[in-house]
Amino acid sequence: MKNIRNFCVIAHIDHGKSTLSDRLLEFTQTISERKMQNQALDDMDLERERGITIKSHAIQMYFNHENGEKYTLNMIDTPGHVDFSYEVSRSIAACEGALLLVDASQGVQAQTISNLYLAIEHDLEIIPVLNKVDMESAMVEEMSDQIIDLIGCDKEDIILASGKTGIGILDILNAVVDRVPAPTGSLDLPLQAVIFDSMFNSYRGIIAYFRIINGTMRKGDKVLFMNTESEYTADEVGILQMDQVPQKELHAGNVGYIVTGVKVSKEIKVGDTITTVENPAPEAIQGFEDVKPMVFAGIFPIDNDDFEDLRDSLEKLQLNDASLVFEPETSVALGFGFRCGFLGMLHLEIIQERLSREFDQDVITTIPNVSYLAYTTRGKELKVNTPTDLPDPTQMDRVEEPWIVAQVITKPEYIGAIMTLAMEKRGNLTNQHYLTPERVELSFDLPLAEIVFDFYDRLKSISRGYASFDYSPKEYRAADLVRLDIKLNGEPVDALSALVHRTKAQSFGRRICKRLKELLPRQQFQIAIQAAIGGKVVARETISALRKDVTAKCYGGDISRKRKLLEKQKKGKKKMRQVGNVEVPQKAFLQVLKLD
Repeated sequence: MKNIRNFCVIAHIDHGKSTLSDRLLEFTQTISERKMQNQALDDMDLERERGITIKSHAIQMYFNHENGEKYTLNMIDTPGHVDFSYEVSRSIAACEGALLLVDASQGVQAQTISNLYLAIEHDLEIIPVLNKVDMESAMVEEMSDQIIDLIGCDKEDIILASGKTGIGILDILNAVVDRVPAPTGSLDLPLQAVIFDSMFNSYRGIIAYFRIINGTMRKGDKVLFMNTESEYTADEVGILQMDQVPQKELHAGNVGYIVTGVKVSKEIKVGDTITTVENPAPEAIQGFEDVKPMVFAGIFPIDNDDFEDLRDSLEKLQLNDASLVFEPETSVALGFGFRCGFLGMLHLEIIQERLSREFDQDVITTIPNVSYLAYTTRGKELKVNTPTDLPDPTQMDRVEEPWIVAQVITKPEYIGAIMTLAMEKRGNLTNQHYLTPERVELSFDLPLAEIVFDFYDRLKSISRGYASFDYSPKEYRAADLVRLDIKLNGEPVDALSALVHRTKAQSFGRRICKRLKELLPRQQFQIAIQAAIGGKVVARETISALRKDVTAKCYGGDISRKRKLLEKQKKGKKKMRQVGNVEVPQKAFLQVLKLD
């Protein structure tokens, strides 16, 4: 065990974690040159296309230290985007050390700080690495000072590196061996292994990734999953390299995988503890906090017959992404589907994309919203996840909405524009702190509902990409919220209902009505599109009817003949409007929900 080191790589998005991981894999010859490609650990097409890491990836490397001993290094490459911070928290729980990566041209950013705090809470040994030092725009001295201010280390502790050219790779590996403590644990105690990730393989069932805290796991052992109380045989155990490598046994301190032939996704939970049936551990390991979804949206199959397929796909996806939560729901307009909770809008987008690519599921997503608390006049508390859950206004005492603490790190010249944006989103500034003369950290209290849609995009555009953003939940506060219904010819479309703040209801309603007017196909009769709060209409657009020229065959002659034909057409349109119903095409749903 003294020659094992477990560490993860944490940083803000785009600071070069995956590139640096590639160099470490090359240097330790974990991957042959022939198989080497950029972002070697990112195995999803989606990750390569977007240039981001979505999943944490664990891999084992071997390194011959200058003291002549061979060390086993288990590295976990983690995502940097705020929406995937749950992946980071699980990876940190499986490690003793962390490489804190900072881009030498961009410096310390919001997600760097929040990931660092996570690592410090778990008592991880932090190794600061300044990446991209070979770039012309690199400001090594200034960024080193920022790191020293942030974690209070000495200048000599900071390793200068470049993921692109391979500068400093040997220093990083030496530092991991010298500074990161070896895992503590005992081979004599009963087996305790904590699951930090899992995936579904259509041939082998569910493969769970674990870190052994105490004891030994052998192939063929009868194992027990403590939280779900299910017993299985370990058909295969092994270590994670570029491929899974089977082993006869794994000892305390090691990271590996187990195949038990489980096919039902509910049987294995991330954060569960594995032990043996013969000599069970006295208690489960307390690892991760429960994930708190921030954004909720309904996901419905385009064809209602695909409902069960969609359920299977979501369960398999949940294995690989434990931060996804869902429960069944029904909608008048869309039929049967699921109410899903996500960590943010990028997470929602990625899940939609993965459902389409990995499971061939084409889905409709309803307007994303957050979770509210409603209190009735009798003092009863209700959780409101969809606008239809909101109680009748006559029985409602108040509604409370979630607020967050948002941290934005930016350059001083953008402070004004960012504060204007925050005020527009009903936020208030709570703190302003200069990290250096060129970088300022702004803290805001903001309603979560206001940042769900376009806050991040607008923040990036007004700061020309120089603002980084991170948030954490704070509390629920009373708010003046109303339910905005969209009606087509007087019939409400429940999938387009939304809970909005009273001050924003009219502009939001107007935007949806205008968008629907552009998207809905014209009918033989006039269509009224209305946005209403209760019985009060706050916005309206009208789609005029398609008209056939019934007077075309009349040329010359008396005007009363034409008038008679037009009156007959008018009556027909009126009758058609009474009996005709307006179908919203699937394409229009998807477009309306992408409100810019």
